[in-house]
Formats: sequence, structure tokens, C-alpha cells
Amino acid sequence: MTIYELSIISTTGFPYFNTIVKPIPEGVKIFLRFFDFSKSKPIVQDQLDLNSKFDLSAGLISALFEFARNIDKKIEVLEFKPKKEKDKLKNVNKKRKYQGDVLITTQTESFLLHRSVREKIKLIYTNFINSKIPLDSADTVYENEEKKILDILTDSEARQKISKYQNDIKRRANDFLSEMKDYGLWGICIASFDLSPIISFGKKYSLENVHDLLRHIGYIPEIVPLDWIYRQSFFSEEQIQVCIIKSDVGTTVENILFEPFFYLLFADPQSYFGEFPAKLTSAFNAILG
Repeated sequence: MTIYELSIISTTGFPYFNTIVKPIPEGVKIFLRFFDFSKSKPIVQDQLDLNSKFDLSAGLISALFEFARNIDKKIEVLEFKPKKEKDKLKNVNKKRKYQGDVLITTQTESFLLHRSVREKIKLIYTNFINSKIPLDSADTVYENEEKKILDILTDSEARQKISKYQNDIKRRANDFLSEMKDYGLWGICIASFDLSPIISFGKKYSLENVHDLLRHIGYIPEIVPLDWIYRQSFFSEEQIQVCIIKSDVGTTVENILFEPFFYLLFADPQSYFGEFPAKLTSAFNAILG
């Protein structure tokens, strides 16, 4: 599980809901991701002079520094994404469909695919939060709702599907590891929709090792179904080639969100697989599809 905590607050700071999915591993850098479900508001940033903008920035930096110190977490990098002019115009001309001022944040592993995490959070907002707005006078999140939220965050349905077919997948994975050993294949992993590792095969890397490998990959672009990309990583100072394949099979969560699996190959940096990723994808899809 690579989403560690979820918080739901109003944009005015009302603390509505918080759940710790799993304790954060010691010494691991995490991302705090923001998902804005607030109503559109007039754009005033361009009306501020430089001194006023600096005053606001100084207040933000001071508040974040104090916040981080109080919860014993050190902030090293904050990433800001300025809106493009066309995005500003789009917000002016088209009102958001969101009904209230809701901000959802998650603390996660850095390597997770942000678009996939966003789709999970949108599902949680749509199914469990939207009907409760305004948050400061809302009913609490009920026990059955919290269970469903945790199931979404932890890829419960995907894990159940893998577990159901685990013996068949393990047998096929071991066949591939034997077949491709001389070509430099060291390990195989199946990951969820947001790249959370679910199960690994091969003796060289445990599931925890796979987490560490993914932490060192860096940016991963969008991948179309049945395609793959290669990236470099390292483990214990050993360089590793990682092939990331997007399947077109998976699970449909809450009868709304389709979440395809990812297949990961860990190999010698000098290995060349040709069309082997397609062969593995076809075999795994036949089991999981």
C-alpha cells in the first residue's frame, strides 16, 4: 500500500475527515498531493502588486514551516504549477461542477501516477463526499463508507483478483523468468492502477525492494494500454533497467472506475527484450482478463 494518509477539509480549514491507511516507512520521502473540489472563484492574482504577492508568499512559507515542524516532517520541495492563460479563461467562462469548497489531500509514495491517484480521489469525492456538503455541518463519514474509501485507496479489488489467480500467475511468471534468465530478466511485478506494487516474482527482489526501485525511477509519463516504456533505476548501487507495461485488463471499482494493471520487468541494463513485453502481457491478460 503506497497511499499512507487521506485528509478531507474545507478550503477554509474545517477538518472534516482524516484516515491513516498505513504508517509512513521511516526515512522515505513522500508526496503530499492536493485535489481541489471547490467552486470557481474570481481570479484576483493578476490584480495584486509585487509587494502584496510577496506578503502572501511569506505567509504561506511561514505557515508551512511551522506546520512541518509541529508534525515532525521536514519539507524540502514544494512544486507549484502556474495556470496557463487558456486555463484561466476556461475557469472564467465555465463554472466548475463542484458544489462546495472541498480540498482532499493524500500523503503517498513519490512514484505513484498522479492522474491515477486523482481518479481514485474523484471517485471518493463523487460517491461519499459530494452529498455531504457543506462539510462544517455534514454528517460524519459512516463506518461502511470509510471501509469503501479504504478499499479504493488500497486497491482492494485488484488485490483480490490477483489473489484469486495467484497460482496461475506465479506459474507463468516463473516460466518467463526461466526462459529469459539468459537475456537478463531478474524479476517481475504486477502493480495496480496507480503503480502500487501488489505482487512480485523472482528471488532477487522482494516487494519492499520493488518499492525502493520505483522510488529511484523519477518521472513516469502517461502510457497507453498495451504499450511500455523503459526507465533506469538502481538498488544497492546496482543499476537496473525497468520496463513498465500498461495492460488493458483490471478491475472496475464501484461500477464506475476502470483500473488496469501494470506489469513491471526488472532486468540487466544491457538486456534487450524485443517483443517479449507483448508476450508477457498477452499471457498475464489471458489469466487476469
